Amino acid sequence: LGTEFYRINVTRPFLNDRRVRRALALAVDRQVIVEKILRGGQAPAKAFTAPGIGGYVSAASIPSNPEAARALLAEAGYPDGKGAPAVELLYNTSESHRAVAEAVQEMWRRELGLTVRLVNQEWKTVQATRRTGDFQVLRSVWNPDYLDPLSFLNIWTSSSNDNYTGWTSPDYDQLLFRATRTADPAARNALLQQAEALLLDAPPFVPLYHYTHVFLIHPAVKGWHPTLLDRHPYKHVYLEN
Repeated sequence: LGTEFYRINVTRPFLNDRRVRRALALAVDRQVIVEKILRGGQAPAKAFTAPGIGGYVSAASIPSNPEAARALLAEAGYPDGKGAPAVELLYNTSESHRAVAEAVQEMWRRELGLTVRLVNQEWKTVQATRRTGDFQVLRSVWNPDYLDPLSFLNIWTSSSNDNYTGWTSPDYDQLLFRATRTADPAARNALLQQAEALLLDAPPFVPLYHYTHVFLIHPAVKGWHPTLLDRHPYKHVYLEN
């Protein structure tokens, strides 16, 4: 149920322009990433919240649209990437993370004319770098603690210790505040959809894909049922002769 994404440090020059950030997100072909690189049934992420959480579905999205991405970058003053500084993409050590980063590097070069430098660090070093904000674009993942869209959306509030991007929005904070105090499920979801639409218009991240887990299960294994959080109580799992 988790979401893989790239955090964008909005305090950095060039990346402090929402048009640039949205161009980065629009220029990524997520379908290629999940089908040609990962090949584990992952779903392309066009929003931040993962699908299937208590009936909530994001009303907004960030599709793959290179043409719109180029138009936004030109509007920001960097037609075909001219005059744009190099972008540094940091990922933690992993063959799959490297493969995805290389694909995104090429997409941003081909579609936007940007120079992207890939930087690799071990996970503990990445955690320290993330805390200090000493990055431009950073590979990240979020797994919810409970089955509610707030478990995803809360990390982008101004008071969140998991934000790390420097992005804040009083309007976003207020929408989530109102949602937590709304009992009617439909009205609550409408407020969360407004908040996520605001977030995706900003956006302080590039959504990549929603996680799946791939298992090889012997036919003798019984009691293993799919769950949204992918947690399986082993007291219900048994082997059949």
